[in-house]
Amino acid sequence: MSFYTFEAERLDGTLESMEKYNGKTIVVVNTASKCGLTPQYEGLETLYKAYKEQGLVVLGFPCNQFGNQEPGSADDIQEFCQVNYGVSFPMFAKIDVNGSDAHPVFKYLKSELSGLLGGKIKWNFTKFVIDKTGKPVKRFGPTKQPETMEDYIQSIL
Repeated sequence: MSFYTFEAERLDGTLESMEKYNGKTIVVVNTASKCGLTPQYEGLETLYKAYKEQGLVVLGFPCNQFGNQEPGSADDIQEFCQVNYGVSFPMFAKIDVNGSDAHPVFKYLKSELSGLLGGKIKWNFTKFVIDKTGKPVKRFGPTKQPETMEDYIQSIL
C-alpha cells in the first residue's frame, strides 16, 4: 500500500488522486476554522509558499470531530481559508479522521505513524510528513507550530 493509491474529494467536489503528488514532499494536516490552533493556517501557508518550488505541497483536510470546530459547508471553509489566511494550498472536503468512518488517507497515515494515542488523532492540526517516495516519515502533534517543521522539511526536500 502506498499513499499514492488513495483518492480524496476536493472542496469543489472533484475527486483527486494522491498520485498527483508523486515525487513531492507532502504535509497532510487535519484542519478546523474555529479552533484555537486555527492560526496555524498562516504558518502552513508560509511553508507552502517558501518551498513549493522545491517540491513541497500542503494538503488540508477539514474535520469536525473535535469540539464541532469545523461546522461550515465546503463553500464556508473555502471562503474562510482564503479571506483570513490566503490559503493557496489544496484543500479537501470535510472528513472524519478517527472512528469507523475515518477517511482512508488518515487510516493509512495513523497505521504508519501511530503517535502518542496509538491509532488516533488527538486534535485538529495534526501534521503528517510524507517523503518524495510516498512514505510517511514524521508526525507532528497539534500544538507543534508549522515553523518548527521547517528544518525537517528542508532536510528531506
